[in-house]
Amino acid sequence: MKHSIIFLFVIVGVIGCNNVDSYNNPLYLDASAPVIERVNDLMGRMTLEEKVAQMCQYVGLEHIKKAEKNLTKEEMAKSDAHGYYPELHSSEIAKMVEQGMVGSFLHVLDVKEANYLQSLAQKSRLKIPLLLGDDAIHGCGLVNGATVYPTPISLASTWDTALVKKMSVETAREMRATGSHWNFTPNIDLARDARWGRVGETFGEDPCLVSAMGVAMINGLQQGDFTGDQKVLACGKHLLGGGESINGINAAPTELSERTIRELHLPPFKAAVDAGVFTVMTAHNELNRIPCHANKWLMQDIMRDEFGFDGFYVSDWMDIERLKNTHFVAETQKDACFITIEAGMDMHMHGPGFLGPTLELIKEGKLSEERIDASVRLILEAKFKLGLFEKQQITEQETSETLFAEEHQKTALEAARKSIVLLKNTGILPLKKGKYKNILVTGPNANNQTILGDWAFEQPEENVTTILEGIRQIDDQANIMHYDYEWDFRKKSEKQVTEATAMAQKADLAIVVVGENSGRWNKDRKERSCGENYDRDNLQLPGLQQQLVESIHNTGTPTIVVLVNGRPLSTTWIAEHVPALIEAWEPGCFGGQAVAEILYGEVNPSGKLPMTVPQSVGQIKMFYNHQPSHYFRNYVNNKTGDLFSFGYGLSYSTFEYAEPVLSTSAINKNESIEISVEITNSSDIDGEEVVQMYIQDQYASICRPVKELKDFKRIAIIAGDTKKVSFTITPKMLSFLDINMNPIIEKGTFIAMLGGSSRNEDLRKIEFEVK
Repeated sequence: MKHSIIFLFVIVGVIGCNNVDSYNNPLYLDASAPVIERVNDLMGRMTLEEKVAQMCQYVGLEHIKKAEKNLTKEEMAKSDAHGYYPELHSSEIAKMVEQGMVGSFLHVLDVKEANYLQSLAQKSRLKIPLLLGDDAIHGCGLVNGATVYPTPISLASTWDTALVKKMSVETAREMRATGSHWNFTPNIDLARDARWGRVGETFGEDPCLVSAMGVAMINGLQQGDFTGDQKVLACGKHLLGGGESINGINAAPTELSERTIRELHLPPFKAAVDAGVFTVMTAHNELNRIPCHANKWLMQDIMRDEFGFDGFYVSDWMDIERLKNTHFVAETQKDACFITIEAGMDMHMHGPGFLGPTLELIKEGKLSEERIDASVRLILEAKFKLGLFEKQQITEQETSETLFAEEHQKTALEAARKSIVLLKNTGILPLKKGKYKNILVTGPNANNQTILGDWAFEQPEENVTTILEGIRQIDDQANIMHYDYEWDFRKKSEKQVTEATAMAQKADLAIVVVGENSGRWNKDRKERSCGENYDRDNLQLPGLQQQLVESIHNTGTPTIVVLVNGRPLSTTWIAEHVPALIEAWEPGCFGGQAVAEILYGEVNPSGKLPMTVPQSVGQIKMFYNHQPSHYFRNYVNNKTGDLFSFGYGLSYSTFEYAEPVLSTSAINKNESIEISVEITNSSDIDGEEVVQMYIQDQYASICRPVKELKDFKRIAIIAGDTKKVSFTITPKMLSFLDINMNPIIEKGTFIAMLGGSSRNEDLRKIEFEVK
């Protein structure tokens, strides 16, 4: 009996020591322990309130202070860019962080604030670090001194997935060096309406190209399972259909058939899931009368059950609240929280309207704690893999050594060079130094930072090369004159048009830089004509820019037009009259240098359009992969076709395509077939070509598109050389959804097309049979 009592005391003592050790050295703080064990250990220590708090995101404290200083409450209430909380002071949010009642922040753009917020989180009971998110859409453009790469529509024009992955790796480094861990990109919406202001942050109109670019960006940001301190979470957005709203307006309703959803809009999300994207953001809009933030069919049935998405969802800016006050499917904020969580939502962007209502729903038995646990586990998994429990603070040295690093600058310049699309050239380009003694450079985008595009704030002048500066740097033999034309399109000035024209009369050459303004750094953003929430009812040049171009052209001075814009513009008159037209999109911090290099032939243009350019807004919806009956009839008062086609772009080289060759003329449904073509650079200029492969199902049980992009390759061919390019046509490329929405490959004749654009005249065709 005595021995038994002693043994019992020993056991109790050992258990007591283990409990003390577990309390003082919890498993979840052991970096060597498996992530799943760390998550389980931490979850077991959390109160219900601490769990729900992990699902709550707020805007940064400095962001709130700036908004309160510069805007009225009415302006902030209407804004989709400025966050504030009327009943919650920034000091109170800081206390909430110390109490472990905040899981994430966004719009924290200064490393000092990031470090401060993380230090507050370390005062909380469990010391759970914060997950900081940023819209680093094309580099950390919202951070002062960061590398600003070309915008996504520009990146898509490179058709270079390796380059997109490289810039995404660099973006991840700059994000981590400024305290952020989560990038709200890629935007894998299909841009099917050029009126939409967010076209510039997409990869264009085609699911194949969008998927390839989106996967490249995800792979660059996450680099596998995103474990480590140099990687960030990617976020596929927006689920679903915001780029094809009924009126081209951001967040407006979208009405799409299930076939259109599955065949066009969902493939980029399937590709993102297959690439391991760990977060997905739902869309502002309602889809077929169901708000996307309440759409269980999308979030659960399709994405999780069908595609296998195993990451977490985040709402878009205040869209849970909009279930009540915009879509009117919820009577109260608590109802809105219930609807979205039931549909699959895991994190609320942003503010205090989530924690309290969700706790009430659990207390009332409408939501289970198990449902909350499912969301919190994923959020904690991300924090553990990103190494946030081991390192929260960023040193000034890390920041200074990483931002605008030399390697990043080189990538930004290469991306700008490859993204610029030459739309027209009657022989005036490339320019020769010394040929034109007096060159006028003018237009609203000639000498400012509009080249940075949306999702960028104004950067240090020494970090940005404007188009005027680029031309002056490259041509030291000419007198480069500049007329500083007003960049605010609202300030229409006939006087400026007259004065610029007068200077053009004295010039030997005029380079007119026109387009749009996506800049979001001024307090008065009304001068913007492009970007998020800057949708348009026409595709003309804003203000008096068209008049400016025509007036200068009418002087008889040779005129080159450069477009800086975030969406396709219907510059029909310009395309017909000027000798050269360049689509520069929004080429980033070295855009001016890249434009100048292309103008003077130091770089051979190689960009290809990722989106069809219509002749007028009345042609919308316009895209290359339309049905055969799309143009069954013609317009009465205008040409029916596009202004510039998807995949189109000129070069200073001449590429000649031979007839394609197939490995066989007939295959079974489960077989692949090889197709190849020889391409010769018959010019005396080295160049790069984007070889595009399209497929057409000649006859099918349902109407099929006239052509669909299935693959592409970017190749370099030196002058006079010939290269052979091969593709594999897989069964997946030949399948479609039948009348019952089941995947099927039907027997019959298919046409494979290879060429340098989607235009019929640019494609070489060959038929094969599926038995």
